[in-house]
Amino acid sequence: MEVIGLDIGFGYTKATNGQRFIVFKTVYGEAAELQFREQLLSDPEEEDYLHVEIDDHNYFVGELAERQSLERYFTLDQSQFVAEFTKVLALTPLANMVERQEPIKLVAGLPISHYRRHRNELINILKGQHPLVVVNKNGEREDTVVRVSEVRVVPQPFGTVMNLMLSELGEVRDRRFLTEKIGVIDVGFRTTDYTIADRTRYSERGSRTTDTGISRAYSTIASKLQESSGVNVELYRLYDAMDRGSIKIHGKRYDLKLVKEHAYSQLASAIATDANRLWANDWDIDRVMITGGGGAVLAPFLTGLLKGEIMPIEPGTDTRLNNVRGYWKYGKRMWTRGSGAKKTA
Repeated sequence: MEVIGLDIGFGYTKATNGQRFIVFKTVYGEAAELQFREQLLSDPEEEDYLHVEIDDHNYFVGELAERQSLERYFTLDQSQFVAEFTKVLALTPLANMVERQEPIKLVAGLPISHYRRHRNELINILKGQHPLVVVNKNGEREDTVVRVSEVRVVPQPFGTVMNLMLSELGEVRDRRFLTEKIGVIDVGFRTTDYTIADRTRYSERGSRTTDTGISRAYSTIASKLQESSGVNVELYRLYDAMDRGSIKIHGKRYDLKLVKEHAYSQLASAIATDANRLWANDWDIDRVMITGGGGAVLAPFLTGLLKGEIMPIEPGTDTRLNNVRGYWKYGKRMWTRGSGAKKTA
């Protein structure tokens, strides 16, 4: 039995079994017939090659789809995302991480405001036996079956709380979370989740989801680029450019530093205003945690705007993985705590 944490975000999909992480852009496309598979130069690290066949459809997933697929699929619509994207995005990492037919117990998350509406739908999509074909970078095919025996879906930002509170054995390692009231701001690609863990208990009053994800800043920048270059740059093709601070379009380089800082500052102001208003009656919050892939880049802008004590983000932390680590630890606590490392078929 394998415990897996799975975080299917609008920006990146992440999965872990505690030892290995698979992270890829949340985009897929129709697989093309590659006439030439050799790399011109060998890279020091193995290329991520995600190619699967599911229900008689052939897909490239993640960066491979971005590079090779003529038609690519990417959405910011939550209902479409769960119904049409979840199966491909979930089965791809599971098939590459778990041995054929080995039962999987899975923990996944949903944004707070979508939790009640989509929880059962997500469970029904993920649970059960899923035959598929994995194709490696040499074109070799392997039939496999992903067998998901149990699925637990939790409100998304609680993954970060579980990550900090639990050890890799699922035991409580930081007892402050048992006694404190923690506010969590989880900035994702499309959404931002706000929630309160009051001595680990969920607070409905202090929880909500807004559409102020980091994609709002990306959309602003994409619009500016279209005005100046005439090219409509897809949002998922801005990830690396935002990290670099520039992008080259038709041979001309566009500096993004000033427009990025302005867009981030505006987004942080909106998020802080929402948090301070939402938690106006929760003045007894002990600490505020900022997490999510967008949280790391917005933290410097948010810190001076939020009320209360802000937990610093440790240098070198990939905040995109906070939730998925927490999902896996929560799964360990539910399903393997006290049973040792022995696996059962």
